[in-house]
Amino acid sequence: MTERTYNVLFLCTGNSARSILAESLLNNWGNGKFRAFSAGSFPKGQVHPLALDLLKRMNLPAEGFRSKSWDEFAAPGAPAIDFIFTVCDNAAGEVCPVWPGKPMTAHWGIADPAAVEGTDAEKAFAFRKALKELETRIKLFTSLPIDSLDGVTLQAKLRAIGKTNPAPGPV
Repeated sequence: MTERTYNVLFLCTGNSARSILAESLLNNWGNGKFRAFSAGSFPKGQVHPLALDLLKRMNLPAEGFRSKSWDEFAAPGAPAIDFIFTVCDNAAGEVCPVWPGKPMTAHWGIADPAAVEGTDAEKAFAFRKALKELETRIKLFTSLPIDSLDGVTLQAKLRAIGKTNPAPGPV
C-alpha cells in the first residue's frame, strides 16, 4: 500500500517571502508525504531576492519559485489541496476563494521580513527569523499522525501549531 501525499498551500498577500520560504521548507522536510505550493492574494510578481538567497545558503530548495495568484489553485485542473495555511495576517483576514474539496485551514502568522527596513544585516536577520519560525511549525506539522486523527482533533492541532513560538536561540 502506498502512502498518500498531502497537498499543502501556503498563502500570503505578496507571495514573495514567507509563503515561498514555507513552500521550500515543507518540500524539504515533508519526505514525500507532503507537496507544498504557495500563492498570494495580491502577488508581487517576483520572489524577494533575500528569500532565495537564504534558501540557497541553507541548502534548501531554491529553484523554480514564482510569485503567483491564489486564483491558480481555485481554478479547474489545479491540484486538490488538503491543507491551507495563511502565513501573514493580511491574507488571514481576506475573503479567500472557495477551495475545491474543503481543505483544512489554519493561520500561522509570521512577521513580514520583506517589510524590515534597516541595514543589510537587519534585513537578513529578519529573513532568518521567519525561516526558523516556519521551520519549527512545519516540523511540528510533518510529525502529526494525520491519518489517525479525527477532523476536529487535527484542526485543533493545526491551529495550535500556528500559536507555537520557536525556542529562543541563535537564528
